Amino acid sequence: MIVGLTGGIGSGKSAAANFFMDLGIDIIDADLVAKNALKKNSKGYNLFIEKFGNKYLDNKKNINRELLRKDIFSNQINKDILENIVHPIVYDEILDFIANKQSPYCVVMVPLIFETNSSKNYDRILLIDCDTDTQIARSSKRDNQSSKDINKIISKQATRDERLSIADDIILNTSSLKDLYNNVLKIHIKYLELLNNV
Repeated sequence: MIVGLTGGIGSGKSAAANFFMDLGIDIIDADLVAKNALKKNSKGYNLFIEKFGNKYLDNKKNINRELLRKDIFSNQINKDILENIVHPIVYDEILDFIANKQSPYCVVMVPLIFETNSSKNYDRILLIDCDTDTQIARSSKRDNQSSKDINKIISKQATRDERLSIADDIILNTSSLKDLYNNVLKIHIKYLELLNNV
């Protein structure tokens, strides 16, 4: 069974993923794979240079992600070009991860399942959900960004209702890490039961 773990910025996806890992479940983070896809001298990096030239490179020839992020949020054409470079690399690595998983089921952490219309790639969609105020408070604290910047990111992501519309399972994450762990444990038990009933 392949579980797609999703949620908006600051919802607690990473904390939930860590709890699944603590329970012995194999996890892959699509954002981390995407970030690594553009590491210097990688296939993705070379394709990036082909398309964008040196305009986003720092003095050590690494991609200046902050500069790139600012441009991507305001330039749909460049966003599409970047996604056409990164998404196939991420997809291939996720397929490789799934083929080699050791745990009874695996979790693929994909913040943009709704936006990429990829829910069909997963047996279950698990949404880590919280209200917008909680998202802003957590993200501002974690990323040291203004609430205005966080709101910009939220406005580019799927709405809460859109994410809820594709979810098979939902964890409302508005209180403590202990509560989040207990809810992850309940879902973990549910997934094991589903596998045993197949």
